[in-house]
Amino acid sequence: MRLQNASFWSLTILLLVFTSCGGPKKEAATLLIFGGPIYTVDSLQTNVEAVATKDNKILFAGSLEDAQNYKGDQTQLIDLEGKTMTPGLIEGHGHFMGLGYNELNLDLINTTSYQEIIDAVAAAVEKAEPGEWITGRGWHQSKWTEMPSDTVNGFQTHYRLSEVSPDNPVYLRHASGHAGFANAAAMDIAGLQILPKEGINQFEVEGGEVMRDEFGRPTGIFNERAQGLITKHIPETTPEKDAKAFEMAIAACHRNGITGFHDAGIGRETIALYEKMKTEGKMKARLYVMLTGWDKELLNEWFERGPFVDPDHLLTIRSVKLNCDGALGSRGAWLLESYTDRPGHFGHETLPMEFVEETSLNGLQFGFQVCSHAIGDRANREILDRYELAFDELPELKADHRFRIEHAQHLHPDDIPRFAELGVIPAMQAVHMSSDRPWAIDRLGEERIKNGAYMWQALLQSGIPIVNGTDVPVEPLNPIASLYASVSRKTLKGTPEGGYEPEQKMTREQALRSYTLDAAYGAFEEDIKGSITVGKLADFTIYNQDIMTVSEEDFLNTEIAITIFDGKVVYSVEEEIQ
Repeated sequence: MRLQNASFWSLTILLLVFTSCGGPKKEAATLLIFGGPIYTVDSLQTNVEAVATKDNKILFAGSLEDAQNYKGDQTQLIDLEGKTMTPGLIEGHGHFMGLGYNELNLDLINTTSYQEIIDAVAAAVEKAEPGEWITGRGWHQSKWTEMPSDTVNGFQTHYRLSEVSPDNPVYLRHASGHAGFANAAAMDIAGLQILPKEGINQFEVEGGEVMRDEFGRPTGIFNERAQGLITKHIPETTPEKDAKAFEMAIAACHRNGITGFHDAGIGRETIALYEKMKTEGKMKARLYVMLTGWDKELLNEWFERGPFVDPDHLLTIRSVKLNCDGALGSRGAWLLESYTDRPGHFGHETLPMEFVEETSLNGLQFGFQVCSHAIGDRANREILDRYELAFDELPELKADHRFRIEHAQHLHPDDIPRFAELGVIPAMQAVHMSSDRPWAIDRLGEERIKNGAYMWQALLQSGIPIVNGTDVPVEPLNPIASLYASVSRKTLKGTPEGGYEPEQKMTREQALRSYTLDAAYGAFEEDIKGSITVGKLADFTIYNQDIMTVSEEDFLNTEIAITIFDGKVVYSVEEEIQ
């Protein structure tokens, strides 16, 4: 490993520091890091000169002079050479297997037009067997530079896609995951392409929508729960493909400096996969898992069993994910007032609120955190109401519940202070503001955007922490982009000047906390990770430049140089380049 290459070390520093008389020798460290800014996110000492670790725990954090007492013959030395280190970053809301599968299937996240999607599918058809499903994810019509001439409700229709893939069923998930796009072959398999008049009710799905044109024909767009009409026909994956996707997700985390990951909603098959990967020693990131609320049988099994808090801190299961509305991009977010660009349409309640209340009561009784997806202001209000009802019914169990709302993207101003009042944690992905704000104003209008959308500073000032992240694969896993959005309120192209609603910007200290200590708090793990503090786990992220002082204009040029997980270097950009 080039980390110990002679060019990596400063002989002068080694001679002056590690051979000087600095007091009695202490327990020898396995790793000693020095030579650059180290931000601890520990309020008692925010910056240190050196960090020593013993196996997978932090042994020392303090001055370079005192660090010499922890150097032994076997201690590995890492000279940062001016690079910057922070606690290991935590993805506060993402979809771990979605991250892996996005690298195996068609990745459409960077497409900028319908034509690019058609071209990607046509290329996949060339490699596929007739009848083989082609799947992918990442398209977002509101981010395209141009729209096709034939649209329905602002979405493309399937005809051109069907032309390039007549013999292969295609299903492409929207970037948000809350809608999907099918071709004619896929709809034929689902029995939805041509239906007799009496079968028209097959298009009606509670909590979802099959978009149709003026003649009643499906356009290929399936919103929210209507996606199941298609997805139930897609063949299940294989154990080999699952394992490959898992390993690719781990590698992606390491490349992006991610050492912890809040996995927002998984089922029993994925739990079994994770348990297998841990047994085989392949769990190289700390997963905090939310049970999917779509499987009531699974929830009841876990309520009876109780939470699993992993003593190895690799795989913890103690929360439930409820999907309660859709996304703004697909106009599925549940609103108090109708969409500005689709009058009369209020989005979708994708899960009965009675079930949110029932699950909240069960969560309090059986020790499970409840994490509810809510993007629209009505969904947020309804969930806060149900949480409050549960807290009132079981007041003796509500202490330190740490219930969460995932996304909390659009809030009615009256509901902003309720998060702190109820102790409900908003898990908000700052990069969504960067990607969505330019077109979200079309959905909500100026007043709702300015008074209730992406209200980071208002929530922080009310006294509640924010858990940050990317919602990968909705957005790329890159934490630098989300940190940039947090502090600039700009798109990733650096617009507009001054940022959108700049009064809601996070400070750099707040942004870093949202990816470290506050993210750990959101998983009941602030005592074991999230800051560089003696006794905590030795997870660190090292950057090529100082993210706390670099100019905003150069912030996005920040790269992950080294990732240290469990006291070991698991990624080095120098090794990657070789």
